[in-house]
Amino acid sequence: MVVKHSSNEKRASKTSSSSVKEKTAKKAGSAKVKRASSGKRTRKKLETEQVSDDVNVNAMLKVDQTIKKSNRPEDEVVTYNEVEFELKEIISNNDQVLIGPSRLTRFERARITGARSLQLSLGAPSLIRIPDEIRDSISLAIAELDLKALPISVRRVLPNGLYQDIPIDLLK
Repeated sequence: MVVKHSSNEKRASKTSSSSVKEKTAKKAGSAKVKRASSGKRTRKKLETEQVSDDVNVNAMLKVDQTIKKSNRPEDEVVTYNEVEFELKEIISNNDQVLIGPSRLTRFERARITGARSLQLSLGAPSLIRIPDEIRDSISLAIAELDLKALPISVRRVLPNGLYQDIPIDLLK
């Protein structure tokens, strides 16, 4: 591919880096080629014609395809091998909580309350008799959780793949 200017302007050099980028962009199917204009210069009109003998298009496309993910030097980038593990359940003998505290954490409480509130707002039936002072789904979800009326279990997972499923009626 050769880049030509309109009749009054000089022919672009084949070795200039901007012409290589223009050639690659045109070959890749780009509709427009942007060129930097400085000061009062007018934009040059470009005409293209394809010449397959002079240019190795595949080599130009390969150069543009190698993109670095990071600007840091390779010796500074640390990559870790991923550890593969299988999940294994820990079964307690006397309904003990073996992983984590023996009560619901604030994060577990928020997750359960939010999920149950969403269910209630989408039309799920209440699991308790609704008191007169409760008017929104969040308050009703908190009341159901406090009365331990929800049939929900919390799964606590350790980094090595061991986990325990704990029904919320065992948690304080």
